[in-house]
This record gives sequence, structure tokens and C-alpha cells, in this order.
Amino acid sequence: MAEFRVRVSTGKAFGAGTWNKVSVSIVGTQGESPRLPLDHLGKEFNAGAEEDFQVMLPEDVGPVLLLRVHKMPPALPCLPWPLAQDAWFCRWFQLTPPQGSPFLFPCYQWLEGAGSLVLREGTAKVSWADNHPLLQQQRQEELQARQEMYQWKAYNPGWPHCLDEKSVKDLDLNIKYSTAKNANFYLQGGSAFVEMKIKGLLDRKGPWRSLNEMKRIFHFRKTSAAEYTFQHWQEDAFFASQFLNGLNPVLIRCCHCLPKNFPVTDAMVASVLGPGTSLQAELEKGSLFLVDHGILSNMHTNVINGQPQFSAAPMTPLYQRPCGGPLLPLAIQLSQTPGPNSPIFLPSDDEWDWLLAKTWVRNAKFSFHEALTHLLHSHLLSEVFTLATLRQLPHCHRLFKLLVPHTRYTLHINTLARELLIVPGQVVDRSTGLGIGGFSELIQRSMKQLNYSALCLPVDIRARGVEDIPGCYYRDDGMQIWGAVERFVSEIIGVYYPSHESVQDDRELQAWVREIFSKGFLNRENSGIPSSLETREALVRYVTMVIFTCSARHSAVSAGQFDSCAWMPNLPPSMQLPPPTSKSQATPESFVDTLPPVNATCDVILALWLLSKEPGDRRPLGTYPDEHFIEEAPWSITTFQNRLAQISREIQERNRGLALPYTYLDPPVIENSISI
Repeated sequence: MAEFRVRVSTGKAFGAGTWNKVSVSIVGTQGESPRLPLDHLGKEFNAGAEEDFQVMLPEDVGPVLLLRVHKMPPALPCLPWPLAQDAWFCRWFQLTPPQGSPFLFPCYQWLEGAGSLVLREGTAKVSWADNHPLLQQQRQEELQARQEMYQWKAYNPGWPHCLDEKSVKDLDLNIKYSTAKNANFYLQGGSAFVEMKIKGLLDRKGPWRSLNEMKRIFHFRKTSAAEYTFQHWQEDAFFASQFLNGLNPVLIRCCHCLPKNFPVTDAMVASVLGPGTSLQAELEKGSLFLVDHGILSNMHTNVINGQPQFSAAPMTPLYQRPCGGPLLPLAIQLSQTPGPNSPIFLPSDDEWDWLLAKTWVRNAKFSFHEALTHLLHSHLLSEVFTLATLRQLPHCHRLFKLLVPHTRYTLHINTLARELLIVPGQVVDRSTGLGIGGFSELIQRSMKQLNYSALCLPVDIRARGVEDIPGCYYRDDGMQIWGAVERFVSEIIGVYYPSHESVQDDRELQAWVREIFSKGFLNRENSGIPSSLETREALVRYVTMVIFTCSARHSAVSAGQFDSCAWMPNLPPSMQLPPPTSKSQATPESFVDTLPPVNATCDVILALWLLSKEPGDRRPLGTYPDEHFIEEAPWSITTFQNRLAQISREIQERNRGLALPYTYLDPPVIENSISI
């Protein structure tokens, strides 16, 4: 007989404890013990508790391989269903044999109802390092179970595939919001909804009477950044700066040759360029940039309140003045087809003509951002990374341990979006200019163009030629975050993958990459997305891209949604009159009539306010309370956290000198995963 000490840690979250009975079986090379109850007088497994138990093995089972955990409801007659299904969040087990060092078995999972769970000792291992048949069998059975639980479906033709669940109520407890986060989410949304209802704004289908009247809604939970936007939204320098540091900082690119379908002349832009230069000279200097919304050409548009909506596909060249002057718009063409019905609008035009042209560009930015930069590139791709991680990497895999913190709650928020946001009758369908049909069409178009380089920030920055443009804080902060993540990933990969061959021979890693390629990028080879990885350097870059996409990139394009849209003319979700086909026609009244109606305005602002605000239970980038790694990695994690803290200090110091601080990539603001 042998006496083992078992130490058990229960999570601290609300509802993490259980009244159910727990026992363990110790599996060794020579057999498996009977079930060994973990039982004291009174209630065990309270939230936040760490408890010790002594168990006696009747026979030696040999060196320990696995720990089998059993959970059963108390043996009471007529047990109420909630007590019988009483979930338990187990953090870890520690098993100490009579002689020798303790074994740590990380868990960090919910166990709901009666059942068993097999845990492995926490040292990270690839499949070929498991030298016992029981260990090989365990990892195969774990993956089979998860592949049955988390299955793929095609939500819309041409979209990345997603989790095959219709409602968050059907989700496994391990991927759902915590009770506290879920309650906060609905409390925030409910209180904001009631406030809008009381003001009578959500039921008013008519247009705004004036910009002054629109200020009523602007007082809805405004922020300092939203207040700055309201004060400066008509200024050209602010209009241009939003392409660097606003919601969609990924479209601006250096322009060395103006498009043939944009016949702007030196005379048109002389007032902005100034004397002694020309378009050609500035093109050669690399001081001209272009924002092209050509992907929006000929889009199908929505109907709101029975009224057809309109869309444009503008081109906007921007000029970077020498000596660090502000970036300024040179001109705006609202279509991709020049001609008498598509005038080129200029800063020297009538005030309302120019403001209306800029507002059409902002509407195009809304459509591009919400459908592509935010929904497709952040939420949908991160769901692909999350599902492939759960389906192809067992808990003991080194990459699972590295990536699982960056998958937290992603499946919940995306499933919720498919329930409440991107379905017929909901916000996108009833209140945006493109509607569900337009969003779907836009995503299908973008998927044919999406490439790996655009997802890797250093490559994307170089490809767009914005390495040196001043005042691009998205680039500056993003490159620092990317570098910190890359060094962190490189250190861990260096520990666990000693050679290129070790990467190539990891069949679970290769299955993970292959599934992302097939389900996320639909087997499109011209995307540049690898379907396999051959070197350690390729693995580091790929994993860095995944973590950055699931954390920093999402923060940059999501956290400022309300700041940009609270004053709706700065980012209108729809346009009710067609784009102007001539100049000198715009007036203050026609400008307001072009903007979305009252109910659509408030519907979108309410949604973006909710989606810009994490509902509690946060884990900022670099925060890892679940200790999946038990060996060398904690040292790397500490180094990573120190580097992020230094980046944060530098960002905060810079922001003290800015009229509009750029905070969206400050590490404490960045969530580890896409969870809202």
C-alpha cells in the first residue's frame, strides 16, 4: 500500500465551487487505482479553496502517467437538478507520492454534471515525445472528444467557417462568459437601451432636424476622445489623422503614381501643396498617400425605414507636408469612374460641398471597417484560430498552452454576434447602409484578396509605405507590441523546438496550420497563408500573427468605435441621399438629410458603445493567471510582462504631450483575447 497526498485548487469565480463529490484514480505504467474519494467533514471544493487530501493506494500502479478525475452528485434522493448538475471549476491537482517530487496536473476547466476527466502531468510534450501507449491514447481521445464537441459550419458562402452552434445557451461551459461578465454585459446593454428609449430616440424614424438637435444624443455617455472628435470633426487635419490613428488605420498607403481613374491636376490642389512644387514632385518624394475604398464599388445597399440607402467608393489622396506638418486631404472623388457626374471635390470648394464629400468618405470607412477590418480580419479569423486550437492541439501541447489564453471568450462573443448583430432584423440589418447582404458581399470580395502579409504588421507597414509618416501612433505602438510578442514567442519556441525538423515532425502542429488554411482561408493558395510550417522562424512569425490578431489588432480597431461614432457625422453608418453628382448643391439642410435617420443613428451608437466596453472579468495582454506552463516558460512570461510594462510607460509619457492621446494599444487596455 502507498499513501499519496492530493492537493486540489478550485477557481475563485462566482459559482466555481461545487457540492458534488470528487474522487480520483491514479493511472501508472502498471495499472490504475480504484476511485479514491477526496472527502472531508463538511463541504469541500469551495470557490478559491486549496485543499489537501490523503489517499491510500491498495496496490502499486508504477510510475504515474495520468490522473483520472471523477465528479458525481451527492447520493441523496430526489436531488434537485441544479445540485445534480452543479458545475465545478478546477484549477489544478498536485499529486505527491510517498517518495519523490510532486506532480502538477493543470486543469483550468469546468466540470458540469456527473462525469470523468483525464489530466496529464503539466510538462508540455509533442506526440512523438510520449513514449507510453497510454499517453498516446489519451491525447488522441482528448482530441477526438473536442472535435466532436467543437464542429465547423459554413455560416455564409465565401466566409471563413465558424463554430456550429446557433445560440450561446448551447455552448459548452468552458467557452462561455463567466457569470459576472455575462451579467455585466446585459446590465450595461439594458441600461443604455432604456436610456435611449426614455429619450424617445430608438422609435423615431424620421431624419434629424439639424446638427444642433443631434447634440442631444451626443451627450450619451461621451468620452474625452468623443468630445475631441465633436470639437474637431470638420477640420481637414483631423479628418486625415483618423486614417493613421482612427478606427481603420490599415488602408492608407504611400502613392508613387496616381491612379489613372483619378484625374486630379496641379491646379486643383495648388492651394494645399503650396508654391514651388507639383503632384509629380511630391509623388517622387513619397509625400503623397492614398486611401482607396474601391472594394465598395457597385455594392448592394440596404433599406432603412422603407427608404433606400446609398453607398460610394471614394478615393482620397493625402499630402504630408514637409518638416512634420499635418497630413491633409488634397481632393476627394466619390466613385471609381471619373466623368462629369463624378466631380473631384477640393478643400477650396464651398464649405458644405467639401464637408459632404468628407462625410461620404467617412461612411465608406464605416462600411469597410465594420465588415472587414473589425468583423472579418479580427473576429472571424480569430474564431478560426480558436477553433483549430481546440480541435487540433491537446492540453499538453506546448502551443495549446501558449495560445489558449488568447482564445478566451472568443467563441461566446462571436456566437452572440450571430444571434444579435449580423442576422436579419438585428442592428446591421436594420440600421447600416449595407445591411446584412452588403456585409456578406463585402466579406466575400475581401476574402478573394486577403493575404498573409496584411496580417503581419511589420510586413504590412512596409508594403503600405507608411514606415516614416509622422504621427502614426498605431504603427509606433503596434510595432512595439508586435516585437514584444515576437520575442516572447521566439523564446518559448526556442525552448521546445530545437530544430526545423522538430517543427516539421509535429503532426498536431501541422494539422492545426492545415485546418486554419482550409477552414479560415478556404484552401486559397494565393492568400500566402501557409498550409504547413517548415522552419522555427516560420512558426514564430505565424504564432506571433495569431496572438497579435487576437489581442492588439482587435484593440486597435475595436476599442475606439464609440469614440469615433458618438458624434455620428464623423462616422455615419448609412447615407439616405445619393452621392452628389455636381458641386455647389450642398446646404446645411441637405447635409443633415443625407445622414442616417434618428433611430438608425441611435441603434448603431448604442451597439458600438456596448462593443467598445469590456464588461468586466478582464485579462490584459500578458496576464496569465491560469498556469498552463510548469517549466521554463514562466521566466519568458515575466520578461514579456516587463517589456509590456515598459512599452506602457513610454506610451503614457508620449500621450501626455498629445491633444488627443492614442490609448488603444497601451498594453493595460489590450485584452488577451477577443472577448467583446
